[in-house]
Amino acid sequence: MNKTQLKKIGRLIQVCMSADKYMFILPVVFTALGSILGALNPFLIGLAITELSRNIKDIANGVAGAAVNYSYIVFIAVCLTVSALARQTMTYTSSYLLAGGVQNSFKDLRTRISQKMNRLPVSYFDSHQQGTVLNTVTNDVDTVSNAVQQSLLNMVYSITSIISTFVMMLYISLPLGLLSMVMIPTALFISRYMMKRSQNEFLNMQNTLAELNGYIQERYTGFSVVKLYNSEQDTIEKFQEINRRMNKAGFRANFTSSLIAPIMELLINLTYVIMVLLTGYAVLLSGMALGSMQAFVQYIWIVYEPMGQLTQLAPAVQSATASMERIVNFLEEPEENQELRPIEALDTDQYSGQVEFSKARFSYTKNKPLIKDFSLTTKPGEKIAIVGATGAGKTTIINLLMRFYDVDGGDIRIDGESIYDMSRSAERSLFGMVLQDAWLYHATIAENIRFGRLDATDEEVIQAAKDANVHHFIQTMPGGYQMMINEEGSNVSLGQKQLLTIARALLANPRILILDEATSSVDTRLEMLIQAAMKHAMKGRTSFVIAHRLSTIKDADQILVMNDGDIVEQGTHQELLELKGTYEKLYNSQFAEG
Repeated sequence: MNKTQLKKIGRLIQVCMSADKYMFILPVVFTALGSILGALNPFLIGLAITELSRNIKDIANGVAGAAVNYSYIVFIAVCLTVSALARQTMTYTSSYLLAGGVQNSFKDLRTRISQKMNRLPVSYFDSHQQGTVLNTVTNDVDTVSNAVQQSLLNMVYSITSIISTFVMMLYISLPLGLLSMVMIPTALFISRYMMKRSQNEFLNMQNTLAELNGYIQERYTGFSVVKLYNSEQDTIEKFQEINRRMNKAGFRANFTSSLIAPIMELLINLTYVIMVLLTGYAVLLSGMALGSMQAFVQYIWIVYEPMGQLTQLAPAVQSATASMERIVNFLEEPEENQELRPIEALDTDQYSGQVEFSKARFSYTKNKPLIKDFSLTTKPGEKIAIVGATGAGKTTIINLLMRFYDVDGGDIRIDGESIYDMSRSAERSLFGMVLQDAWLYHATIAENIRFGRLDATDEEVIQAAKDANVHHFIQTMPGGYQMMINEEGSNVSLGQKQLLTIARALLANPRILILDEATSSVDTRLEMLIQAAMKHAMKGRTSFVIAHRLSTIKDADQILVMNDGDIVEQGTHQELLELKGTYEKLYNSQFAEG
């Protein structure tokens, strides 16, 4: 693990412990104390054995008054009992405190990730699979949470136990203790080598898991399309390909980590055999007490348990480390530019809806400019239609206006004020938007409409639905306004979704309305309803309409014909037909007879 990874993990630990640090510190302290008390037990038992062996030797040699020192043995037994009770109390308290601390901390972490998602620019989600983000919020957080819950105290206990055990071994016999400690650097070297080899595989495994989740979600969302085009076999083959990579990475990571345990066991056994011989030699020739020998040999074997625990925890810890790195990378993603003004500083009633693009320049990728010196001035209340071939820059203009992306040069002004002097939230409060892909969420119809203005009354929601020509449809549905929209939004038709989103936009009462291909996928009858609703919505508002159906924009005050990010033609419907240029060709391709 390199320094960058350690720094990232350190920052995440600080985030997790910031709210309830004592819920983590106290369990660690109690666990360490319990481990130290456990390390004293072999020494205490050794004292009792030494005393008992002396008593038996004196009795065998016929020493006057020789007898078993029961009071000393009982004292040792009482000490062991008190130690056991104290350890169990500390273990229970540690587990209780840590469980609460982990749950609270990771609840806060999920909230922090959710808040981070709302601060990320649209460009991030345009360039990342939804499943990757979902995997970070769910799987990665759960992986780290489970690792902390199940591994933290075990690691603290094991490390403290190893240290205190070697301290006691040094106390019993400094030369033999130092000789035994050769095992530690050997074990650390082997563990470091094996973990370094497997860490990249664990990270690869987590990344592949995220890819797998994203692929499954993508195909599940478009399941009907997959069935329609008979792509089941291709989907299965792609899944199997990702699954094979997942299997390969998981096998390599876990197999490499699993080698640590048998290697450690071999090392411990070799040390144990050597120390039994040396301590036996010390008892016979150097006067080492029998109890000290027993304690020293027992310590050698005791070391195996915590070192074995550490090696068994290695896969879970490494997997959690990879997840922690992914979480930190997500939390450190660049956010939208710092807000300059709070939303309260913007009085939307003071804006009339005049929009001006002044030599705006923009590109999604460097050295590939899309919008070049784009200039446009609209009057308040005008209907501006934007047409052009796919990739001409129509939706990009809307993205710049909504500040989903920022211009590379030039400026955009609303009523003479640069949108870059406003906060994003404040600027967006001037807009309402109806997209081609209408979005409804799992809630009642009333709540979906109220999403446009959360403090709206029921009467205002109903009036917005009437203005959007969707009130009658709602009344025919089971439950009316209280009918639940399912998670896929499939229990209402596409046209009805569009009408509901128009009602939502009307409820928001925006100064500027954006309609992006709002009628591109509905039948003629619903198109008429939607057109009537949009006409009502656009009344008195500046509106930008992106449309492929040119019949819907004949009454536009200005029609902008775009190509490669530039306005190639501009005027009313009749003026553009008289130019006999690009617009006329687009129009005739849709409406010419024969």
